Amino acid sequence: MKTYLVVGLGATGLSILEFLKKSSQVELIAFDTRADLDIQGLREHFPNLVYHLGIIDLKILERVDEVIVSPGVPLDTPVLVAARARGLAIFGDIELFYQHARAPIIGITGTNAKSTVTTLVTEMINAAGQHALSGGNLGVHALKLLDLPVPDYYVLELSSFQLELTRKLSCLVGVVLNVSPDHLDRHEDLYAYQSAKERLYLNCQHPVYFRGMRYQSAPNSLSYTFDEDIPITSRDFGVLMVGQQHYLAQGRMMLMKAAALSQGLQGGHNIINALSALAITAPLHLPLEPQLEVLKNFKGLPHRCVLVRTLNEVRWINDSKGTNVGATRAAIRGIAQHTRGRIILILGGLSKKQDFNLLHQDVADRVAHTIIFGQDKALIAQALKDQSYEFADDLDHVVRLAYLKAEAGDVVLFSPACASQDMFKHYVHRGELFEQLVQELVP
Repeated sequence: MKTYLVVGLGATGLSILEFLKKSSQVELIAFDTRADLDIQGLREHFPNLVYHLGIIDLKILERVDEVIVSPGVPLDTPVLVAARARGLAIFGDIELFYQHARAPIIGITGTNAKSTVTTLVTEMINAAGQHALSGGNLGVHALKLLDLPVPDYYVLELSSFQLELTRKLSCLVGVVLNVSPDHLDRHEDLYAYQSAKERLYLNCQHPVYFRGMRYQSAPNSLSYTFDEDIPITSRDFGVLMVGQQHYLAQGRMMLMKAAALSQGLQGGHNIINALSALAITAPLHLPLEPQLEVLKNFKGLPHRCVLVRTLNEVRWINDSKGTNVGATRAAIRGIAQHTRGRIILILGGLSKKQDFNLLHQDVADRVAHTIIFGQDKALIAQALKDQSYEFADDLDHVVRLAYLKAEAGDVVLFSPACASQDMFKHYVHRGELFEQLVQELVP
C-alpha cells in the first residue's frame, strides 16, 4: 500500500485523484491551501478521501510515500518545503502520466504559440493516417487521455509549471518554441523560467530548436528558422525566397508557398509556427502532402486573433488568449500586416510582473489608441508613456469606448497581454464576454 499526498484541488488535482482512486493499492490524502474551498462535490465523488483545507499538520508527512502537486501550487508552499526536507518524491500530473502512458509522447512548450502548434501537430498526424490525442495544458487533462484507446502518439502542450514538476519525463520529440518574460510572479527570474521550460529537453530523443533562440547540433536534433541569412542543413526547416515569393522549405527543397497558409495562419509568427510543426512531425516519417493540406486549411484557435464581426467597416478581433506581452506583440504585428487602417488596442488584467516597456515600440509604430482596464492598468499605462490611451472601468466600458473611437477601416484588437483572473474565470470567459458585447453593438 502506497500513500500519496495530493496538493491542490483545482481541476488538475481532481484529475490526479480520479486517476489514483482506480487502484486499490493506494491511500489518498488531499490538501488545498484554500480554507473556503467548496468540497461538496469532492465529498460525493471521493467519499473515503482524507482531506485538509487551509492548514495541514506537517506530521502527516511521516506516513506519506510520494507527493503529487497540481501545477498551480507554488513550490514554496510550506508543506512542499517540508516534504523536500524529508526527501519525499514530489512530482506532478505529467510525470504520473508518463509513468503510465503506452504510446510515444510529443512535448510542446513555449511562452507563446504552444496551443496553436499542439493543435497543428495533432491534426497533421491524424491527416497523415496515424492517430494522435492532444491534451495537457490545452484541452483534456493529460491523465484523462489514459481513459481513451491508446493512440499512436500523445501530443502534450506543457507549461513551465508542469515541467518543473517532471523528473524522468522522456519525449520522443520535444520543442521549446520561444521564451519571453512571463509568469515572473511564480518563477524567480527569466533564467529560472527558461530553465523550467528546457527541462523538456532532458531525456528527449529528438529535440527540436528554433534557431533564433538557441541551437544544439546533436545527431537526432532538428532546427527551424525564419531568418533567410541563417544557413540550414538538408534536414532542417526554414524559408526560401524565390522571385517575390516566400516558400516554406526543408533544406533547399521547397514545400509550399507561405502565401498558401490558411487565414488562420497569417503573419510572420504563424510562418514560424508552421515551420515548427513540420520540424516536430519530421522524425515520425509521415506522408508530407496531407500535412501540408492541414497548413493550407487550418482555421485557427478560439480566442486567438479571431474575427468577431465587421461593423461599420471596423473589424473586431478577439485575442483573449494573448495573456502575455510576447503574444500581444505578435498579434499587433500580424494584424498590422493585413490592415491599412488604424489599430485600436485593448490591454489589461493581471500583469504577472511582466515588463510592459517591451510593448512601447510596437504600440508607437502600429497602434493609434489604447484602452486599458483591469487591476494593473496603471502599471501598463506607465509603460506606454507618451502614447494615446484611456482607462475603462470594465469590459462593457471598454467596448463602448472602442466603438466610439474606431473609424471605417480600423481594427479593434482585444489582446490584453495579461492574465484574466482579476475579473474573469479564465481567458476563455473573458473572450466569450468580449464577443458577446461586440455582437450586441447596434450600428
